Amino acid sequence: MSTALTPPAEAIPPVRHPDAPAPGELLGAHYEHCFGCGGGQPHGLHLEARAGEGVTITAEFTVTTDHQGAPGLAHGGILATALDETLGSLNWLLRVIAVTGRLETDFVRPVPVGTVLHLQAQVTAVHGRKIYCTATGRIGGPEGPVAVRADALFIEVKVDHFIDNGRPEEIQAAMADPDQVRRARAFEVNP
Repeated sequence: MSTALTPPAEAIPPVRHPDAPAPGELLGAHYEHCFGCGGGQPHGLHLEARAGEGVTITAEFTVTTDHQGAPGLAHGGILATALDETLGSLNWLLRVIAVTGRLETDFVRPVPVGTVLHLQAQVTAVHGRKIYCTATGRIGGPEGPVAVRADALFIEVKVDHFIDNGRPEEIQAAMADPDQVRRARAFEVNP
């Protein structure tokens, strides 16, 4: 792991927000058109994340033929996306808007098409606006062999980050959503 992903000595343990979803609760898509979790992406991952205990998340996604790189195997970029999406969902438990600052991924074993990838992620430390976290992806079940793992650094941002950099029509549509939870979740992850 690179030094950029090592929390400094003065970092603090993460604290689950009192309004975070309850353990076991399905988080749903943060944005309908998100490639990682949105239902509006026909070739997306359709990843489903659930709140865990403390500041942890579990998630699953099934590798389809749309996700392959080498014949019959998941593309490494797709696996990195699944890890990033799961790690980004952790921020919902802290109730902050944060974007990926750094993602370091290790590919341990191939993941065949048709496999359900079982993902687990947790926040390990917080230091100011920096959120340190780790994730694993397993095949054959939640306790199966590790296929991929990642360490990440997320940076807390304000919603202006998206307003200033996103396409106005999508930003306006998300901001106009009357459901406050869905509106807040639309700005949850990714730079």
